[in-house]
Amino acid sequence: MAETVLKEVLKTAEIEVFNPATGESLGRVPILGEQEVNAAVNAAREAALSWARTSFAERRRLVEKVCEIVTSEMDDIAHLISSETGKPVGEAISMEIAPVIDLMNFFARKTAKMLKPRRVPIGLYTLLGRRSKIIYKPWGVVGIIPAWNYPFSIPMGEAAMALMAGNTVVIKPAESTSLTGVRIGEIFAKAGFPKNAVQVVTGAGETGAALVAAPPDKIMFTGSVATGKKIAATAATNLTSTVLELGGKDPMIVFADADLDLAAKAAVWGAFCNAGQSCSSVERLYVESLAAERLTQLIVAETKKLKQGVGTDEDVSVGAMSSERQIRIVEEHVEDFRRAGAKIETGGTRKPDSLFYEPTVISGAANEMLGMREETFGPTLPIATFETEEQAVELANDTEFGLTASVWSGDKRRARRVAAKIDAGTVTINEVLYTHGIGQTPWGGFKNSGRGRTHGAEGLFELVQMQHIHENLLPILPDAWWMPYSKNGVETFRGFATKFATGSLIRTITLVPQLLKRIFELKKKS
Repeated sequence: MAETVLKEVLKTAEIEVFNPATGESLGRVPILGEQEVNAAVNAAREAALSWARTSFAERRRLVEKVCEIVTSEMDDIAHLISSETGKPVGEAISMEIAPVIDLMNFFARKTAKMLKPRRVPIGLYTLLGRRSKIIYKPWGVVGIIPAWNYPFSIPMGEAAMALMAGNTVVIKPAESTSLTGVRIGEIFAKAGFPKNAVQVVTGAGETGAALVAAPPDKIMFTGSVATGKKIAATAATNLTSTVLELGGKDPMIVFADADLDLAAKAAVWGAFCNAGQSCSSVERLYVESLAAERLTQLIVAETKKLKQGVGTDEDVSVGAMSSERQIRIVEEHVEDFRRAGAKIETGGTRKPDSLFYEPTVISGAANEMLGMREETFGPTLPIATFETEEQAVELANDTEFGLTASVWSGDKRRARRVAAKIDAGTVTINEVLYTHGIGQTPWGGFKNSGRGRTHGAEGLFELVQMQHIHENLLPILPDAWWMPYSKNGVETFRGFATKFATGSLIRTITLVPQLLKRIFELKKKS
């Protein structure tokens, strides 16, 4: 039924946005085509010329104004996010609004220092009167294509960082969360950003494809591996730089000496927040066999305490899933667990005629099962066991993904040792999931979890181009390596290779007579 409705809406060149928990229509947005998207990118490129010349102080003032607006309109924004995504309103505040305010304030205050021109040590070339420095220049136009699961924090944070770095941005929100995307554009406009510095282009997949092909100067994409590969292929035709965050199948390793009560609570939150629809959700739990029965019991007990319902009710912990397509993946994975002999400890069913799927705990899982290999992106927590530290690492790394992971142990040395062996962009110790909310730290993954980083200094440097400026402070003599070449010149070059290139000042001093001989040779020939 929903697919039929969507087809009819597309005929009118609009998308109708629905509340996944209630089916209520929330509004409509236009589907912008290639012509409109190209116009937006061209306008952003023109605006970038003047925006790049603004001071860091002015950029900071405007981003801090955005923070003030978001804070003052927090409840309204949270209800919009909850209505579009189905997530609890509490999570809209704790996992989207609060973290992005923190991120924006951090980069508003720190970007000027982080992007300050810096001197580059160049070793013995300094003795030749040379000096190098790095300066940072904005790319120009940054195209942001966020996922539907965090429709506010991802594009808002990436936009603020891009703007602080001197870029303008064009955001293409996910179609199911288009109204949140539109709201972001309104907030930046209300804060006083120049016209066309922040634009929002709404639509379906074709609109996103048009944005990639326009092309902007940089693309920030969050979504599936399949779509990420398509974006990378299109971007390659224009050599457009990309940052891709493509999901995860994140493991949680629990040793028997861990605080099992704490680990159980963490596992439940890590697996079921946002109805499991987080790239960094706990999708695989590996527990040392000695503690498996006890930890499973604790997790089941904690799961049964959770209230599921419409996300705008403040006492709801688990909301609806986002779409029929997503809930069918969960159903398929849970059924595969059943067929393969795993045990459904609690949950495992869908509320009829709805997008609500019960928080589901599964024991007896194994890496060969579908739900342990493919990204589920739903409220499931499969539990498998291990015997040794080496086996735990092997099981955790047995995946095409590598976004986040966590290690739980009372032995800090062991936990750190294991963490260093896991192939993931972020590994937490006795903590889980939430580091996307720490804007000061880099975010991104290994393997098919993506390329590049967002957040942190590393994410900020993705949004600028580094320019090396090299200066000769003593431009009065020719360089020894200039033409015309001669036997004397080649002898000098040998000296560079055997003495100067070693970095040894003492050895280089012995080269000075030959160097001067070569320079005077060139001087005579000039």
